[in-house]
Amino acid sequence: MTENAVRETEHEINVCAPADLVYALVADVTRWPETFPPTVHAEVVEREGDAELIRLWATANGTAKTWTSRREHDAAARTVTFRQERSQHPVGGMGGAWVVEPVSATSCRVRLLHDFHAATDDPADLDWISQAVDRNSASELQALKASAEAAGPDDLITFDDTVTVDGSGKDVYEFLNEAQLWQERLPHVARVSLEEDEPSLQILEMDTRTKDGSTHTTRSVRVCKPATTIVYKQIVLPALMTLHTGRWLIEEREGGGVSVTSRHTVRINTENIAKVLGEDATVRTAQEFVRTALSGNSLATLGLAKAYAEGVGGGRTRS
Repeated sequence: MTENAVRETEHEINVCAPADLVYALVADVTRWPETFPPTVHAEVVEREGDAELIRLWATANGTAKTWTSRREHDAAARTVTFRQERSQHPVGGMGGAWVVEPVSATSCRVRLLHDFHAATDDPADLDWISQAVDRNSASELQALKASAEAAGPDDLITFDDTVTVDGSGKDVYEFLNEAQLWQERLPHVARVSLEEDEPSLQILEMDTRTKDGSTHTTRSVRVCKPATTIVYKQIVLPALMTLHTGRWLIEEREGGGVSVTSRHTVRINTENIAKVLGEDATVRTAQEFVRTALSGNSLATLGLAKAYAEGVGGGRTRS
């Protein structure tokens, strides 16, 4: 790899919010799925002092990728430097920094720096990475600005639905993981397409039926952890939402069986409330509407997963 094959980029944005508030959003990686559109899921693998190892799952040029990065926090300077520890093809290596610079007591400038090289000498691979970095950097900075400048209380809502299953977590996970079969198994799913180029990292597209008989299309990236968790984020959303993340949690119960929870986190698209629900509808009306619809589908899925694991459905017989 020659030195001139390394590219460096810098993207920046001005934010009308205090530098400390913006830095906090950058520093807390567990909030990234709610803040940054490309980020599907983020975990802190280990932390010691100002250093941490994180793992990210995100979209890049329409594909799903995962990697681990080392990060160093400098709260006094309001910087977070990062370096990918395990990159994914076609990336050969990548690093950079978030830099938050105060402009006044109520505004700041955010710079996002990258340096990277491809895993091959093919110029097309380097161009692909450049396009992904440009697209994601612009998206992330705009999202950071919007989140930091948002007035009022947090507009996210989170809610759970849980069932208990007298069966194995492995069987429940099998039902939830095999989403390519949901058109046959779930009455509210009209069409489904599942891509899994990398094990346990899925792109799921489906048409969901609503109570009035119409359908809407959603596309999600799913991070699957066998027999315990499926985390997902919708990257193509219905009109009433600007954010929808969720997870399926499978937990062993004392005395046998498992508890299975469907958790949703949602942000309402306020610009579409009147168009979808009428002129008299409010944000609260939209939240309740979305919660009812999502919980209804979740409980239907949980009920059929329960039946499958307990041997009643899915073509299985009780032992």
